[in-house]
Amino acid sequence: MKFQIKNEKYMLALLGLLVWACSSNNIHIENMRCEYQISPIGIDSPAPRFTWNYTTNNEDATEFSQDSYQLYIATREQDLRNSSDNSWQSDTIYSDTPHATYQGSEKLKSRTRYYWQVIAWDKTKEHKIISPISSFETAQLNQSDWTGVWITDNHDKDYTPAPMLRKSFIAQDDIQQARLYVSAAAYYKMTLNGKSITSSHLNPGFTHYDKRNLYNTYDVTSQLLKGENVLSAILGNGFYNESAPVATWSYEQARWRNRPRMICEMEILYKNGEKQTIHSDSTWKTSTGPYIQNNIYSGDTYDACLAIAGWDKPGFDDSKWTNAIQVAAPSPLLISQSMPAIETEQFITPINMRSFGDTVYVYDFGVNMSGVCTLSINGKKGTKVSMQHGELLKDNGRLEMRNLDIYYKPLPGLAFQTDTYILDGKQGTFTPDFTYHGFQYVEVRSDRPVKLTKESLTAQFIHTAVPPVGKFSCSNELLNKIWKAANQSYLSNLMSIPTDCPQREKNGWTADAHITMDLGLLNFDGITFYEKWLDDMIDNQNEEGRISGIIPSSGWGYDDWIGPVWDAAMFIVPMAIYHYYGDTRSIEKLWPVCTKYLAYLAGREDTEGTVTYGIGDWVFHKTQTPTEFTTTCYYYLDNLYMAKFAELIGKDGSSYAKKAEELKLLINHKYFDTSKAIYANGSQAAQGVALYLGIVPKEYEQQVADNLSTMIKANKNLLDFGVLGSKTVLRMLSKYGYADLAYQMAAQEEAPSWGNWIKQGFTTLAETWILSPEFRDASVNHMFLGDINAWMYNVLAGINYDEQKPGFKHILIQPHFVKGLDWVKAEYKSVNGIIRSEWERKGEQVILKVTIPVNTNATVEYNGKKIDLRSGKHQLTF
Repeated sequence: MKFQIKNEKYMLALLGLLVWACSSNNIHIENMRCEYQISPIGIDSPAPRFTWNYTTNNEDATEFSQDSYQLYIATREQDLRNSSDNSWQSDTIYSDTPHATYQGSEKLKSRTRYYWQVIAWDKTKEHKIISPISSFETAQLNQSDWTGVWITDNHDKDYTPAPMLRKSFIAQDDIQQARLYVSAAAYYKMTLNGKSITSSHLNPGFTHYDKRNLYNTYDVTSQLLKGENVLSAILGNGFYNESAPVATWSYEQARWRNRPRMICEMEILYKNGEKQTIHSDSTWKTSTGPYIQNNIYSGDTYDACLAIAGWDKPGFDDSKWTNAIQVAAPSPLLISQSMPAIETEQFITPINMRSFGDTVYVYDFGVNMSGVCTLSINGKKGTKVSMQHGELLKDNGRLEMRNLDIYYKPLPGLAFQTDTYILDGKQGTFTPDFTYHGFQYVEVRSDRPVKLTKESLTAQFIHTAVPPVGKFSCSNELLNKIWKAANQSYLSNLMSIPTDCPQREKNGWTADAHITMDLGLLNFDGITFYEKWLDDMIDNQNEEGRISGIIPSSGWGYDDWIGPVWDAAMFIVPMAIYHYYGDTRSIEKLWPVCTKYLAYLAGREDTEGTVTYGIGDWVFHKTQTPTEFTTTCYYYLDNLYMAKFAELIGKDGSSYAKKAEELKLLINHKYFDTSKAIYANGSQAAQGVALYLGIVPKEYEQQVADNLSTMIKANKNLLDFGVLGSKTVLRMLSKYGYADLAYQMAAQEEAPSWGNWIKQGFTTLAETWILSPEFRDASVNHMFLGDINAWMYNVLAGINYDEQKPGFKHILIQPHFVKGLDWVKAEYKSVNGIIRSEWERKGEQVILKVTIPVNTNATVEYNGKKIDLRSGKHQLTF
């Protein structure tokens, strides 16, 4: 099949258009998920969500469009197979979206395995697709389901050795299954019979500990023994008990601060139907041991001389240990953690090790990361060995810390990003359990001579284990390195919250998160991660309606200097989830927060009806865009999105739509010079923001974009903006006909540029375009300037969502064949299936290959022309 479309510049020919025919016999349902997880065992939502994809094994059969479906749920698999009356079934739901929610009148039961299945039809009702059977398991659906209580030891919160708790119990034979539900404030390291119950780190996730706590669910069936068993835990401080004022963000003054504590409950089900419950209470035994201190900003200190052999295994005599004490719950809510845990993605060995005598060794791991190190060492008993983590080296090869410890307030024995191991005279291995660091280099120092080798230290790159869903590559290796560095920075800043940097601050800065939403969601399946953080946002709002600049917060950051551009996260994050997943639950949950916040802003308005305080185009290079302009623009966006939220969830949004229009008129009256088609002070960011937010009157859009391109060319194709410009300028150049210029900026190696960071050897993105020679605010593992990564997907490969049909139900393929690139390849595993777009130059032609998932369609847009595509594989020649 061939098409030819002519215009004054281009001929567009669609050659070899491959469209696979429809046959429901070859269409299958796959990727069945409950609460966006495959066969989860920790569900505590009373109305869980279900999603699925369509696929085919036959390359001649991809055309299927869901018209309706039914959802079936039962407690026994055979009830689904036999269509038993014991199963619940929904009404026939007429929807083309593979997304369902349990809406049964009967409440789901706690600690119960459920099986589910969907049956879908097309419009003809002749083609029926029956899914496989999948499962989910509920956890503690009600706060009253818990029989365990919160416990700790009898020490004060300022006592630095970590609490150790153990419980011995007897289990019968013929165990069918065992589930462990456990939470702590802040962290637990838990073992069953001396073996860890999980390989993950820093559990559970960080929250406003006085508002809600998270718990984890584990299948521990295989670890249980007939006879005596021992459940044990060591508790860490984290952000719950920051015992010293070592940092700037006042966690040592947190209203929740207290001695670490835990709650757990194990349910054992035997094959004969009997149940046994082991739970936390005052019969647990407690002591302290080798963990003599732990601090989230400094590190862990472990004295191997104080280790207690066998304390976490059966047969240990704990008669001299004291009983645990029951304490108050930190918060009224104990919620299942549905986001992924923090896992080790990679064990990394050093690329180089340099010794400075026999007491100082510096290791280079070749890549900047978030994580911890494992030290294997032998030496004299009592030898004190410290591991300090950093991002840069001094000229003499030693560790440079001035770019990181500028906010750190050192105390005796608590150096920044430093873990300490005291040897017991035997071969030992140490990995800290209650901290993490940001680093490429580690300096190991000892107070006595020790012999270390390159193999003595191994790094673990750890982060919240969001599944990867995106890939990008192109013919320019510099862009590939920028894409990789942006992902490395993004992952390094996922630690149960979206942080700004993994070393100096570790805080959930709101703008850092909302600016990088596209980067995050195009590369990783992050819905449960962001939904958790939005819960933190709910807990963060104060009585006035404000939210702080960092979330969670102990009370720091509700200041005017932060302001609405940062606060816009409460609108941008749920809107992005809607666009990428077609899911409105976040919008429904945030609606009261947004309502209260906009009421607060209304009370702060000036005589012109706007607000102007706060941060704007942060970390700009030379030209600062007026904050009053950017704040007003984002106040407009807040109201615009609020009106859209109302439309999506059945609320009245007319007042917000009216306010948005008023603010748009104000911006164009006050900040837009129509004679010059220039906004505010004529900065790159001002033009980019106005275009990106849709503020520019239609008749002026191209002129504003033309002026943006002119000012960039006059600046030798160099950028001159901060975080807001990094999100908007490349995108708006590309949208209005200057994709080649945007590419030249993206591929620039002269500073300031992303490429200059790569040229300097950075493997992550820096905090500022030019690093301060005085080392002020000079982290080199920030993600907030990384939207160029998402620009590669959206502009170069052309993969975009359609706001009118969210969740990539309808896909916009809008590639730009920029000068300087020979080929581009990208894929994105959307909630509706895998989308691929790749193009390559062949002489005078460009070959574009596109894959569109089953049950979706797409429109290819190029040079003003549109070509509609059904699901399947397509090849287009331009």
